[in-house]
Amino acid sequence: MKDKIFEILEKKKAFDHAIALLHWDLETEAPKMALEKIAATMGFLSAESYSLIINDDFKDMLYNIETESLSDLDKKVIETLRKDFEKLEKIPKEEYVEYSQLTVEATSKWEEAKNADDFEIFKPYLEKIINFNKKFIKYRGYKDHPYNTLLDDYEEGMTVEKTDEFFKKIKQELIPLIKKINTLNKGDNKLKGVFNTDKQKEFSKFLAEYIGFDFSKGVIKESEHPFTLNFDNKDVRITTHYYESDPLSAVFSTIHEGGHAIYEQNIKDEISKTILGEGTSMGVHESQSRMYENMFGRNLNFWIPVYPKLQEKFPEELGDISLEKFYRIVNDSKSSLIRIEADELTYPIHVLIRYELEKEIFETDVDINELPKKWADKYEEYLGIRPETFREGILQDVHWSGGSFGYFSSYALGSAYASQFYHAMCAEFDVEKELKSGSFEKINTYLRENIHQYGKYKNPEEIIMDTTKEKFNPNYYINYLREKYGKLYVLCN
Repeated sequence: MKDKIFEILEKKKAFDHAIALLHWDLETEAPKMALEKIAATMGFLSAESYSLIINDDFKDMLYNIETESLSDLDKKVIETLRKDFEKLEKIPKEEYVEYSQLTVEATSKWEEAKNADDFEIFKPYLEKIINFNKKFIKYRGYKDHPYNTLLDDYEEGMTVEKTDEFFKKIKQELIPLIKKINTLNKGDNKLKGVFNTDKQKEFSKFLAEYIGFDFSKGVIKESEHPFTLNFDNKDVRITTHYYESDPLSAVFSTIHEGGHAIYEQNIKDEISKTILGEGTSMGVHESQSRMYENMFGRNLNFWIPVYPKLQEKFPEELGDISLEKFYRIVNDSKSSLIRIEADELTYPIHVLIRYELEKEIFETDVDINELPKKWADKYEEYLGIRPETFREGILQDVHWSGGSFGYFSSYALGSAYASQFYHAMCAEFDVEKELKSGSFEKINTYLRENIHQYGKYKNPEEIIMDTTKEKFNPNYYINYLREKYGKLYVLCN
């Protein structure tokens, strides 16, 4: 029975692989006119993937298999498969396929709408996606709050109650600090000049390899919104984007996506071959990308060996900018409109805004026409600024076009997890010394041995407890930000 179950899983994995390849192609190089055909093909493949496991024969095998004689890994596979089955079984096949095609089309329409700065292009697709998700929540059921079902999809066990408590602490501790720094920081701390995109691409490739991305198991391409796509630990692909006026956008999106990819590339082979061969949760996944991006990538010691190489690429633009000045630029804190360009301190507020909007969407009948205004109102309330365009506001993120409601809070949770992991790692060895030396070998070995190698074999709570020897504690995150920005802006508590 085990062999038959695993044989079917291999077939399903082949279909899912093909779907992911089409998604990659659509995002990186497929012509626009190919959208309809590709969406239809992905819908067909989704139907085949669904049918392989959502049937009475497979269900009988899945729930009647004797697990006592199985290896620990196989037991975990069956346990995870049962959870996935219970979620998917409640969604009618026709609606599952229709939704799969809708999100493919919606992603393309989102990009079109963003480029045209026209919410009306995307609005009907967003409305359909929201309605589908509300319907799916009813099918699947929920406890206490409908949004809990979606939060749990990305962070097992996460609830509105827990997330509200987390963000309450963020608001209490960080918003006063942000406002204080905003009153002090009146300068324009940005790089000036035109930064050749070909040189940026060369530097991005160097940077990804420098932090540990293995190009024999991955590639970098361009897309409107940077992302990471893993097929298994030997094929992990990332994208970034390049702006002539802002080279730091590519620098930090490359490091961020590189952190995701290194996690996936370091999963053990025997786990990677199974349905456990991916990050254990989006919160833990984001902990790795945010750690690489911020705790490493915005660290002064990281740039001591790296900044001269960036100056070599852009001698005219950066020749007169000292390392210390550059460090201040990459850590400049100021209220801004774009989440992925935000500094570390204000970043969780961007996430808070999205979390509160999503929670409202799924607990009330929000008029979709009001969403852009609600978005802008929250930015004004929390950060004191207001988007003047849809591109700077509700159209800036790709997530809703793919139906990824419940994902955003993972970014802030991930940053908090990262602070706790970083604190534990610093207790084991001198991380600052390693960054200054220009070597990521010791850092990557530590993360691989404690986090990466396990994939989904360990759940988030186990990873956090085993690595840090305590339960999740958001105070590490608060203290990290207060200490870092207190020093940068010489603040007294």
